[in-house]
Amino acid sequence: MVQVRVAGVALDASGQHVLLLKPIDEIPGDGMVLPVWIGQMEATSILVAVEKAAVPRPLAHDLMRTLLETLGAEVTRVEISRIDDGTFYADITLATALGDRIVDARPSDAVALASRVGAAIWVADAVMTEAGVPDVLTENDAAASLDEFKQFLDEVEPEDFEA
Repeated sequence: MVQVRVAGVALDASGQHVLLLKPIDEIPGDGMVLPVWIGQMEATSILVAVEKAAVPRPLAHDLMRTLLETLGAEVTRVEISRIDDGTFYADITLATALGDRIVDARPSDAVALASRVGAAIWVADAVMTEAGVPDVLTENDAAASLDEFKQFLDEVEPEDFEA
């Protein structure tokens, strides 16, 4: 397993959101990055958590965090454990009064929750080997993504989150 951090959320050529996970000990432009395609709502939720942005009402992952805290459970780690036919799978490890419990999750939900509670995010070596790509991002790319996200937050309305 390799511990990773959220390096950013980008848009691919077709306009789909891509979560970029980078080993914590590598700098932008070096090593590998794991791209995971996610939905727009999940991308927003992850960026809100990573940037510690204020939202007018709690998002679903904020609710998950509050439910776990209320029940006395703690997220201890998140693992992107496997990839099968292009679909990524994740596990959330919870410390509970009944002992550790592992919950199956989509990687986007697992990362959004981990980003809110400060839990470590891990990727299985086999997943990084199979789906990782060389990192070609620069610090300027990361700054541009952050600027785009801040602009999004300035323009977003609560109605934009309605289904």
